[in-house]
Amino acid sequence: SKSSVKMEAAPGGLGRCSCAFWLAVAFDALGLIVLLLGVDFLNTPPKKTVRFGGTVANTLAKLQKGDTSDYELIKHQLSDPDIKDAQIISWLQEFRTCVTQLGRDHEQLIYVVLKLPWLGRSQAVVEEYLAFLSNLVSAQTVYLRACLRMVVTNFAPKRIRIQEGNVDISDSDDEDENLPRTFDHCHQALQLITRYVPSTSRFMMPILSDKFPFVQKSSRTLECYVHNLFRVSVYIPDLRRDIIELIISKMLTLDVSAPRSEIEEVESGAQQDANGASQDDCLFDMDEEEDSPLDSSRPDGAVMVHPVAERLDTMMTVLLAYIKDICHVNGSLDIEKTKALYRDLVSVFDKVVLPTHASCHVQYYMFYLCSFRLGLAEAFLDHLWKMLHAPNQPPVLRQAAAGYMGSFMARAKFLPVSTVKACLDLLVPWLHLYINSQDSGSKAFCDVNLHGSFYTACQAVFYTLIFRHNAILEGNMKKGLAYLQGLNLERIVMCQLNPLRVCLPAVTNMFAAITRKYQLVFCYTIIERNNRNLLPVVSNSTGGNSVSTNTNPLDTFFPFDPYLLKSSGKLIEPIYQVWEEPSDCMIDVPKKKVRKGSMDEEDDFLHGGTPHGDSVVGMTPGSYDSHLHSPRSVGSPPVSFLHWSQMGCSAQHHTRRGRSRTACACVSSTDLTGALHTAALLTPVFGSGFTKPSTSL
Repeated sequence: SKSSVKMEAAPGGLGRCSCAFWLAVAFDALGLIVLLLGVDFLNTPPKKTVRFGGTVANTLAKLQKGDTSDYELIKHQLSDPDIKDAQIISWLQEFRTCVTQLGRDHEQLIYVVLKLPWLGRSQAVVEEYLAFLSNLVSAQTVYLRACLRMVVTNFAPKRIRIQEGNVDISDSDDEDENLPRTFDHCHQALQLITRYVPSTSRFMMPILSDKFPFVQKSSRTLECYVHNLFRVSVYIPDLRRDIIELIISKMLTLDVSAPRSEIEEVESGAQQDANGASQDDCLFDMDEEEDSPLDSSRPDGAVMVHPVAERLDTMMTVLLAYIKDICHVNGSLDIEKTKALYRDLVSVFDKVVLPTHASCHVQYYMFYLCSFRLGLAEAFLDHLWKMLHAPNQPPVLRQAAAGYMGSFMARAKFLPVSTVKACLDLLVPWLHLYINSQDSGSKAFCDVNLHGSFYTACQAVFYTLIFRHNAILEGNMKKGLAYLQGLNLERIVMCQLNPLRVCLPAVTNMFAAITRKYQLVFCYTIIERNNRNLLPVVSNSTGGNSVSTNTNPLDTFFPFDPYLLKSSGKLIEPIYQVWEEPSDCMIDVPKKKVRKGSMDEEDDFLHGGTPHGDSVVGMTPGSYDSHLHSPRSVGSPPVSFLHWSQMGCSAQHHTRRGRSRTACACVSSTDLTGALHTAALLTPVFGSGFTKPSTSL
């Protein structure tokens, strides 16, 4: 019956409504937790990732239709600083498959790829990247400059940032042990580019010059970059001369900014401090780019305290090591390679070194090269001689050539006396020809504006004889004296052009002492007369009257004065002739006063006034085997001999007023070398081997 029907009991557990309720509560709680944790992975769509396998090509196709979403995403993923090696390899393989589609419109993407951190990665990454560069420059030469800039940028150590507290400190990654491997990979990349694009050399020099580190960078940075430039010159020989010119130009910038007196002062001050004085006086306030003068990486104190000198020393060490490595193969001199390098170095010397005033050290690269073989030294002297007596050369370069010639003959220990005499046999007759052309003219008076080349050549002869007279006289005194007497130096000294009045006092006084000792020339009367003429004078040699003071127009230094740089100086020391003070010249200095000549003699000597003080002769001064040392050597003849100018010769002074005039064709004041065209010049080095010069004019 209906009344007998009973309701069935509910099963144990939750009912359907209760289950749904608690499930909803659980979802709400989970959502609340997500909100509290800031993880919105339920509402945010998953991050889009570009997958490999034709994606780059598809992205480029979309880009042509105006869809840039995937394009920007690829650039973003390539710029990831935490990108893995496998990812780099996969991306590079993708780009290699569609390299022909990467035109000028995709330069932003290419620049991102070129910034990939491929250096310092695994060998697989390096090989894949080099393959990509090869394909890129072959198919799209428009990106050649960008690839070259990327490689050259890595020629110097990277800069890293070190943060101490709230201060960012810029430091150099100089001590990275992977630097040699990094540089090797850079040169491997550059050689591949050069192989696939033969015209690479046409685009290299502007990039190498633009990426050259600022000269105030650390010595290590400059050393690495210069070293890598020299490596480039080995496998791209067409660039060697331009690379050498670039490096030497940068070195000259350092050289002229560090005067000799300043380096000596700083180094001597540091030496005094090292001997017990206070260290506080010699500390430099250097910025982040400068080296510490207390660098302990070099033993034996070979580091320069002067920061600019230290950088220059480092670069000179690399340059001299490069010259040695190129010229020597398996320890022996390679003649052909040496001659080719000589041509390049002389060309750079003429272009940037010779016209530069106040350089002290850079020119020594020619000094070092010439020490390898006598023929090189003779060729260099021949080159300077031709420039000196060439009328089409600017006067300042002719004067510079004379200064280099005299300083080289005096200081080159490897130069035999026969070569010195051969050069004197060219210089001295040229001086006599010059005097012949002027004695009978209206311009035969002491004027540096008119006769600058003559005075520098005279000073070169005097300076050479000061250093080399012992070598000329030793062995056979009679023969040596006969040679010196045959030069007829008295006529040069006593001519109306009066070279003793213009040359450096230290040179003239030492020359006077030596020539008096051997009864060659008596100069003290002329020196005394010159010393009495120190007042301003009026001269009209340049058109119009002008007042000028009697300053010494040759008051400059000699190009090969003592070398001050310590590390590279170790290579110069064995081949350099230091000044040895001839004490014997002090013994017979006369005590009597100079016998005054007649008024006619004074007028004859002093005709035309004194040199112009405002017309200064523009005479140009002139492997990583570090830990070298350069000795402290005396420079040009010391000023201790200046007092001789106040002392005269004895009453036995014999003045031959009758000058022996050599019969020769008249040479005009503007073209003085016409009579020398038939003279026998020094034998060039580029003939049938290296030969000695002719000793006859």
